Amino acid sequence: MKQVLKRKSIIVATLFAVFSTALAPAAQANDSSRVIPVELKFLGEVKDQLVFQLNFDGNAEENEFAVTITDEAGATLYRENVKGEKVTKRYLLNSDEIGDGIVHFHITSKKSNQTVVYEVNHVTHVVQDVVVNKLK
Repeated sequence: MKQVLKRKSIIVATLFAVFSTALAPAAQANDSSRVIPVELKFLGEVKDQLVFQLNFDGNAEENEFAVTITDEAGATLYRENVKGEKVTKRYLLNSDEIGDGIVHFHITSKKSNQTVVYEVNHVTHVVQDVVVNKLK
């Protein structure tokens, strides 16, 4: 009985490996949309300012980007052009000014004219924990 279960699990694992590796190149070949090599991270809060880090992982072809930060009404809060292959930029947003609103980071590649948009939803929650312990 154990040998039958072992054989079935080996067959299932083999089939899974064959099909997953056989289909991976086809899926990559059909993906015609290029992705902008950029990543946005929230680092924390310093003196009522939200700190974000934008990492660009470009190459020699795609190394020029436009960064625009807008509020939920679409008003531009900040705009700059970034040039370089491997660039890290940090941005401070005053949490008192934006409140509990939504902020968008628009990153556009100058060469391909593609845009990636990150939405930052800043919501403040006040949490009060009450712990009751029996001592004796």
